[in-house]
Amino acid sequence: MNRIRKGDEVIVIAGKDKGKRGVVLNVNVSENKVIVENVNMAKRHTKGNPMRGTPGGIIEKEMPFAISNIALWNPVSNRPDRVGFRFLEDGRKVRYFKSNNEVVDV
Repeated sequence: MNRIRKGDEVIVIAGKDKGKRGVVLNVNVSENKVIVENVNMAKRHTKGNPMRGTPGGIIEKEMPFAISNIALWNPVSNRPDRVGFRFLEDGRKVRYFKSNNEVVDV
């Protein structure tokens, strides 16, 4: 089970985009990389392909960066927070915020 999952709201804690918030679009566990919406944008110059109908030009897209550079956003305290794991009474394993012991997954 991962601490960061697709669909989580996170904040960047290191790098050129420090302080930006966004939603996780993709998590690559094998490379420890994550793609966050509208964060770490890069311009890619692409050549058009008339057979496929794709236009050429400069395209902005999100690039992956290290999962260690983001933290899960805690909506209760409005701050980034660390995440831990615990088991509920019914045996389910869930994530929780370390600062206020609130469960992330319901």
